[in-house]
Amino acid sequence: MDSIAGLLDGPRARGAFLLRSVLDPPWSMRIEDEAPLTLVALVRGTAHVLPDADGAEAFVLRAGDVAVLRGPDPYTVADAPDTAPQVVILPGQRCVLPDGRELPEMGDLGVRTWGNSPDGETMLLTGTYQLRSETSRRLLDALPPTLHVDAASWQNPLVGYLAEEIARDEPGQEAVLDRLLDLLLIAALRAWFARDETHAPGWYRAQADPIVGPTLTLIHNNPSQPWTVATLADAVGVSRAALARRFTDLVGEPPIAFLTTWRLTLAADLLREPGTTIASVAPQVGYSSAFALSTAFKRVRGVSPAEHRSLRSISDDLLRSA
Repeated sequence: MDSIAGLLDGPRARGAFLLRSVLDPPWSMRIEDEAPLTLVALVRGTAHVLPDADGAEAFVLRAGDVAVLRGPDPYTVADAPDTAPQVVILPGQRCVLPDGRELPEMGDLGVRTWGNSPDGETMLLTGTYQLRSETSRRLLDALPPTLHVDAASWQNPLVGYLAEEIARDEPGQEAVLDRLLDLLLIAALRAWFARDETHAPGWYRAQADPIVGPTLTLIHNNPSQPWTVATLADAVGVSRAALARRFTDLVGEPPIAFLTTWRLTLAADLLREPGTTIASVAPQVGYSSAFALSTAFKRVRGVSPAEHRSLRSISDDLLRSA
């Protein structure tokens, strides 16, 4: 599991909210849901994205374009920059009028679809990830507040396919939509990271390296193994010195430091799962005992595993009550 896979497949990474909006001008939606990550894809028409985040510039979405927005900063999506918001989306996908009054019962156009016209000239898809996974943190930290992948820069049929599937209500539909949204997000991130001007982080670029890439795969997929620089080097067929030097140059930290961070990141997620204990998590992430895991966890993350579990439980309760 690499850092992009960790974004989608780590514990508690599910629970995406999906909506298809069909609109005729004038329209404007103010998004204040504090979601960590949101994907917006335009099926037809145009839409102006106006982010509040410092340093983030407004941009226009056209048919086939995809935008990824990193929370919790609010933003506005509208037919034009000067159209005043007509609805505000709050945490928990609660919709209100700009003055705070509850939104009247209107705009429902079918399964996962709403708007002001059933045949509106603009159709946009919104997928909101309410992820709280520690395995996603490295990727989220590498993303700008907004990124925009325009249709002309890639060939991808997923936007149209998701638009069709989002309005269906058949057995297993939630699973289908989860997978499609994941695929579209991964495709958009790959396309964006592949740009020369993006300056992708070292750990992402290193995955294509013939030496460091396989090493990262070993670390990501087998954190329970008793890895050393020597055993990693032997597994990828280079000397210990060559691996240590190349890994540090490309990733920005030595192999064992990266391994430790990854193990403790996985542990932080696993400890939030019901029924887990420090003793049961320890061998899954390469520690011989609960004491060894607790010592490393406190040294690197500044809190004990028990304190981490308690803090995250409080945070989760607050999110559920929002």
